[in-house]
Amino acid sequence: MAALLSLAVAQLLHVPLPLWTVLTAVILTQMSVGRSMKATIDYLLGTVGGAVYTGAVSVLIPHNNEISLLGVLALTVGPLALLAAMLAPTIIHVTPIGSALYRVLEVTLGAIIGLIVSLLVLPARARVLAFEAARRMLDLAAELLPDLFAGFTRTRDPTAIVQIQDKIGEAFGQLEAIAAEAKHEGMAYLHASADFGPLLRTLLRLRHDLVMIGRTASEPLPEDLQARFAGSLACIAGTTADYLRDLGAALTKRRSVPSLGAVETALRGYAADMAALRREGAAGSLPDDAAERIFALAFALEQMARDLDGLARCVNELRNVAPPLSGL
Repeated sequence: MAALLSLAVAQLLHVPLPLWTVLTAVILTQMSVGRSMKATIDYLLGTVGGAVYTGAVSVLIPHNNEISLLGVLALTVGPLALLAAMLAPTIIHVTPIGSALYRVLEVTLGAIIGLIVSLLVLPARARVLAFEAARRMLDLAAELLPDLFAGFTRTRDPTAIVQIQDKIGEAFGQLEAIAAEAKHEGMAYLHASADFGPLLRTLLRLRHDLVMIGRTASEPLPEDLQARFAGSLACIAGTTADYLRDLGAALTKRRSVPSLGAVETALRGYAADMAALRREGAAGSLPDDAAERIFALAFALEQMARDLDGLARCVNELRNVAPPLSGL
């Protein structure tokens, strides 16, 4: 639709090269309104800058023969390789300044049409795509947790764990990119865009928590510690995984933020096991490696609890500004 509409408008206005208008409209019709807005701004700035520069070079430096023309092309192609085609006035037989002005006009028409199509024809909101990306990351983290905690009681496949950790990192990268596009969306709809900064920072901390837990679970604990902590650790893994999935659903479906009560209860169970270990004096007789790991795990779990609480606040704030999916 963007291509056909831009071609019709270009022919109606008799622009010299409708190809530029059509290509611009197609290029700038992106997956979301926010991405289209960002691409349009960048493309127009690049086009105007290239037109001014190449037009000025063409006017100020004579190029009446092949040698001088090669010199002018070398001067312009260096800094503006992608825009060098703007120095081809013989295609439409106009002056260099006219060529630059026509390029700007053609690209501007394509940019406006591409943006209008993005806004009006089945628009996808960048902020909704960001919520979905955040949910994917939370679902991946929930998928990873049982495997991570299983490392305390049995040998795991380290490659599988690394692959899931990498997927979480990729999901965070996608979320970060979409959140940047969402900043431009408010310009298109003339309203303030959602602030994804706190959510991004909290999710990044949560990812670091998972990495730390994964390191403490790099190999099984001694059998006596397995018997002591297996129940509380399995409970933490299960309740936290369920909580992360519920948070993702709250964000994308505008549900109430779930209670952290079950996770807090599970964490208190591990703290109680640690307190019993200290009371019995068994901690001092543990191998250094095992002692370091269970105390490092206690620190990581405390940090995860704080990050989950912060994540709940972020989700609660964002879901209140999120449009329902049915409203797209």
